[in-house]
Amino acid sequence: MASALEELGEMIAIAQADAVVAHSVAHGELTLESTASGLRTLIGYLRDNPACAFTTLIDITGVDWPGRERRFDVVYHFLSMPQNQRVRVKVVAGEDDVIPSINDLHPSANWFEREVFDMFGVMFSGHPDLRRILTDYGFRGYPLRKDFPTTGYVEVRYDETQKRVVYEPVKLVQEYRQFDFMSPWEGAEYILPGDEKNRGT
Repeated sequence: MASALEELGEMIAIAQADAVVAHSVAHGELTLESTASGLRTLIGYLRDNPACAFTTLIDITGVDWPGRERRFDVVYHFLSMPQNQRVRVKVVAGEDDVIPSINDLHPSANWFEREVFDMFGVMFSGHPDLRRILTDYGFRGYPLRKDFPTTGYVEVRYDETQKRVVYEPVKLVQEYRQFDFMSPWEGAEYILPGDEKNRGT
């Protein structure tokens, strides 16, 4: 199976040399890394070429790598039912980069692209209605970015005296946002029997 996917990856990389930056097979799935400018051509090829027939868009999501200069991966998952294969297409994007919409190639991309915009702040050019889809009106920030605080910035509640929903800054009674990422046992002085291996002793 892996060799068939490797051959498919080679074929696509040669046919779409302007779009495909790299390709690899991992966990029984082919991954293609694409340029933003070649994305639409590549996805059209994956859909229309009978040897590929990746006609079903499963998902579009994002991955945030805040330590990287271009911090986002926009990731597309496609399924070919005739070939019984899956392919992943990744595009690297910076905070100010704009990715071309594939809404006209795959209509189901409409809400997926809106979700990536809402959660990560990635913009899609040519999208017919790019606005938030999961967060509330006037929401500040992008919740799936790694630097977004776990508590958010505002809290929403119904005010009985004003008879309406009100937004207020989050008030914390402790330094809730400060984590040391240690389990309770890591800070303990006493070493439990059998735990020596975890401490390198």
